[in-house]
Amino acid sequence: MDTTLAIAKRLEALGNPTRLGIYRALVRAGDGGLAVGALQDRIGIPASTLSHHLRALVGVALVTQERQGTTLICRANYPVMSGLVAFLSEECCVESGCGPASRRSAREEAV
Repeated sequence: MDTTLAIAKRLEALGNPTRLGIYRALVRAGDGGLAVGALQDRIGIPASTLSHHLRALVGVALVTQERQGTTLICRANYPVMSGLVAFLSEECCVESGCGPASRRSAREEAV
């Protein structure tokens, strides 16, 4: 999938307030993630609604799921999240000459 298209789909998925809340809860949970039941308790939505929103987040690779016995563990996919943030910030202020790339060039020239 084209990088720009993948990024757009991820941003679209996070554009829903419920999905954004689910994602933030998983990010806060850390590497251990959360069982679906615990996530449902935190978010306070019906299981079928949670399932629908998780399917959307898994579909764009923002969330991974792992079955541990009868429990389904959901985790934020941190490498994908980092890539999304990097995509959004990599060209910050480039045209004005004061963005991260410009500062990096200035540091390299000073060395």
